[in-house]
Amino acid sequence: LQVFDEEGKDVTPHPLFHSDPNTVVPRQGKLLASSAYFGATGSVFLSSFSMHQPSGANASLEQKRSCLLTSYNFSDVQVRQEEIKEELTKADLDRRVDLYLTETETIWMLDMPSVVVSVESEDAARVLERNRIYVDICTNRPGSDRFVEKMMQTVNGAAKNKEVQCDKIIMEDKGMMVTSWDLYDSFHVSEIEPTSKAEGSRTPTGKSSKPHTTKEHNQTMSVSSDRGSTTSTMILESAVLGRIHEEEECHSEAILTSENFQQDLFFMERILMENIFQPKLAAYRQFPVLTDPNVTSDTSGTVAAVKEAKQEKHDKEKKDKEEQKEAFIDPSILSGLNKTLEEIVPPRLERLWSYVCDLTNGHSVSSMVWSKVNPDLLAVGYGAFDFKEQKKGLACCWSLKNPMWPERIFQCEHGVTALDFSMASPNLLAVGMYNGSVAIYDVRSCNDAALLDSSESSNKHTGPVWQLRWVEQDRGATGDGKKERLISISADGRITEWLIQKRLDCTDLMKIKRTESEKKKLPGEKERKSEALISQQAAGMCFDFHPKDTNFYLAGTEEGHIHQCSCSCNEPFLKTYRGHKGPVYKVAWNPFSTDMFLSCSADWSIILWHQDSQTPILTFSSATAFVHDVMWSPKSAFIFAAANESRVEIWDLSVSTLNPVISRFANPRVKFTSVLFAKNTDCLLVGDSKGEVSVFELQNLAAPNSNKV
Repeated sequence: LQVFDEEGKDVTPHPLFHSDPNTVVPRQGKLLASSAYFGATGSVFLSSFSMHQPSGANASLEQKRSCLLTSYNFSDVQVRQEEIKEELTKADLDRRVDLYLTETETIWMLDMPSVVVSVESEDAARVLERNRIYVDICTNRPGSDRFVEKMMQTVNGAAKNKEVQCDKIIMEDKGMMVTSWDLYDSFHVSEIEPTSKAEGSRTPTGKSSKPHTTKEHNQTMSVSSDRGSTTSTMILESAVLGRIHEEEECHSEAILTSENFQQDLFFMERILMENIFQPKLAAYRQFPVLTDPNVTSDTSGTVAAVKEAKQEKHDKEKKDKEEQKEAFIDPSILSGLNKTLEEIVPPRLERLWSYVCDLTNGHSVSSMVWSKVNPDLLAVGYGAFDFKEQKKGLACCWSLKNPMWPERIFQCEHGVTALDFSMASPNLLAVGMYNGSVAIYDVRSCNDAALLDSSESSNKHTGPVWQLRWVEQDRGATGDGKKERLISISADGRITEWLIQKRLDCTDLMKIKRTESEKKKLPGEKERKSEALISQQAAGMCFDFHPKDTNFYLAGTEEGHIHQCSCSCNEPFLKTYRGHKGPVYKVAWNPFSTDMFLSCSADWSIILWHQDSQTPILTFSSATAFVHDVMWSPKSAFIFAAANESRVEIWDLSVSTLNPVISRFANPRVKFTSVLFAKNTDCLLVGDSKGEVSVFELQNLAAPNSNKV
């Protein structure tokens, strides 16, 4: 069959189902005879079909389409047409017809999974468990080493080169010629403009009643036009010159802030400092002082003193020769007499300069240490020892090449109480503070932020860190060389070793326990009950490792006791030295006689100990003041320096054990807090409570042989 529309076009629909010719189809007498297949009788379906039957050409079209939708032959269609003509009765119309709807297969065009799951669903328990795990991960993430703060953690793909072609860049040279009068007019345009405006304002009121001729009028117009063009040119030139001036200012500012210019200024500053402090630096390094007749200012006094000393020596030699001629004295006897006179000259401390600046003024010097590899680099810690006077601290690195300003300045939130340079990594500076925290700084970096800080450590000190040191110890029989350990002692009664990893953490070497004082029982005296201790731990004040065997060390406490301890022994104390009546501020092994050590205390005394005897050998007490610091000389086993509140003293045990050989008093309202010997020269550094580190030269102090004990 073919279907044509009104215009004669073939609009025959194609069948949706192509039957297999080999399949046998059972023949039925009526179109919809199987009511079980369709859910209704054939007569009812045909009745409804006849009610909606169209008329004319459209009716034949609908009939043909209905025939194409079935798989029956043409004879069945004839039967349907006959059955359609039958009329339906009222009973057929009132009969109940059941229609059954079946679900077809769903075709998904867009699927967006939901991010919300019902609590009553089957996956609710699994989703809740995953959410709990994610919350735990987010909670434990801060401070954990398992997480890295990155945008992504995927492998970077291979780079690709992409070439782009652009238009050719055309360069052009442009220039202009400027005369001297153009420059003059551009700089004086501010004076010309008000004059021109005033002339323009006077023109309407100053008109002359005399009529101008044509020639005069033309001349006036030409002059005014020339004047207007000149003014506009001047304004343009002034704008150009103003822009050039601004560019020059920007360029000059860029030069001042450039790195090369800063480096040149740094070198120039070093040269000026060496010129100013040349005589004092020469005296510090024990070099001959160079005299310059053109030198003025502060160095002129030193040069004049040198000249005067030379002149006096020359006059003295001339006078001795004259006396020798008169008395006929043997020259050998005279030379011996001169040496004796020189020996009579008492030793003294000659002040060279001071490390002080505006930042350090008012801060107390708490600790000083030299760099392990650079003998010209000094680190100084600034903080207060009194709890009521606490403020922000400083750690400064001073250089001999610039005594007027520190090379590095590290600002600390709390007062600095101890510091020390590393031997394995000389650029690392460990700093202990009053609040118990420990920080490590890199002196090579200009940034004042700490590399590592103990603020996140759960085992950090709860009291002031009174001393801090890098100690080299053997790795053992299996290890090669030595390893470096950072040890600290604090007022919380703990001696701690710090572990330097991704963060700063610590383990306790020992907890200092309080010990009962040994009091002798008098005859007939009853036994006293032991006093209850407020705290089981004693505050640690200082420590010092043995110079040859770093497995042993001494620890001074607030009780006045000194404990000898071992890093490999289970016992808390090997020995206890009792001799001080106040807190022990410093203990120091003798670098030459390694079985002797010194200690100083708040009881105004300095005690010399032998490690095999728990009884003091010598006690030195020259002033009624706290002795804050003591240090052995690096050149002699008999000389040591001590700093008490009122003066700094130099003791020479080969000369006297009763009085110091040198004493220098502090200025009014100033207290000495620390001392430090120079490494390669005969100089002494003294820190005070005003933030000043004074450098003194030891003059006329004949140091005994260091090998003599």
